[in-house]
Amino acid sequence: MKYRSYPGTDLRVSEVGFGVWTISAGWWGDFTDEEAIALLHHAYDLGITLFDSSDTYGNGRADELVGRAFADRRDRVVYATKVGYDFYNNPDVRRGQQEIPHNGSPDYIRFAVEKALERFGTDVLDLVAFHNAKAEHVPDDAIWETFERLKEEGKIRHWGAALGPSNGYLYEGLDLIRERRVASLQLIDNILEPFPGQILTRAAEDTGATGLMVRVPHSSGMLEGQYTEDTEFAKNDHRRHRPRSWLINGLQKLESLRFLHEGRELTIGQAALKWLLASPAVMTTLPNIYNVEQLEEFAAAPDKPDLTAEELQRIRELQRTNFEVHEEHMRYKGTMHRPGHPVAAPPYRYEGDSYAELEREEMAPAGD
Repeated sequence: MKYRSYPGTDLRVSEVGFGVWTISAGWWGDFTDEEAIALLHHAYDLGITLFDSSDTYGNGRADELVGRAFADRRDRVVYATKVGYDFYNNPDVRRGQQEIPHNGSPDYIRFAVEKALERFGTDVLDLVAFHNAKAEHVPDDAIWETFERLKEEGKIRHWGAALGPSNGYLYEGLDLIRERRVASLQLIDNILEPFPGQILTRAAEDTGATGLMVRVPHSSGMLEGQYTEDTEFAKNDHRRHRPRSWLINGLQKLESLRFLHEGRELTIGQAALKWLLASPAVMTTLPNIYNVEQLEEFAAAPDKPDLTAEELQRIRELQRTNFEVHEEHMRYKGTMHRPGHPVAAPPYRYEGDSYAELEREEMAPAGD
């Protein structure tokens, strides 16, 4: 395992982290507490020190699992969690992937952080993020000032934000990086879905103030290399609700990436993590871990040879043409365009200036 330090902080994390939602929320199979804790312990034995949770994962269960697993080694792991969704007052709202209401009031944030401290069984949380910040949350000074007060009081060490739940939220991310200078930003990015993650990554590299925590690094499992045209997902698996074209098109794209893993001691799942870690702005990656085999494969990725400059360029060229696969584009949520800014769209659908020019402008306001 290798480790990176968040810019301007003493927060050091493993390049592969563990997102605890897979073993606590019931979306990736059912785990008993004992099974979940055993997997967390194995992750620690493999060098993983960053454990990312949220108060809504299992309505507090994820926080509790991490706290129980590492109570005897608290000083050797990083507790990261998220608050902002008011599941306390809306316990029955969520249906499937529907979001529950946010609450960004200072009183609620303080309450949610205090409850998280109780569940983790600790006096201080290493990293707390506002969960899936929307356009109205980013300019809300009260949210970020509350986090800063909690930091001054010693209840949290660092704070940041997460984007989601789906892909998109371009300008929310840019404002969090450039205006709020959040210590940490969690976002979606992967080889098959590099937009808008790569624009946000470049912005983080430019400011040098924000470290990135990347989730969905394997494109909902596509880059794990286990799917075939006959793959069927369980009834409680969120991927079951995707159109079949997602599976067929994804498999076609994977054929273009065989050069990353065939004939070498590197799996496509490991290559997907190495691609993200090629950026110094990425502090940690959060692959979906739900069995020992995956855990051991992904935890070994940092120690594999880096992708070469030629391989990175070849991936970039494939992304520019969507791997030569013609498909309807996903519908992004959040703020994806502002008057006076370049039109943000994935590279192979960008009309007007070349994608290279869009990259140089990096979504800067016209005239800047």
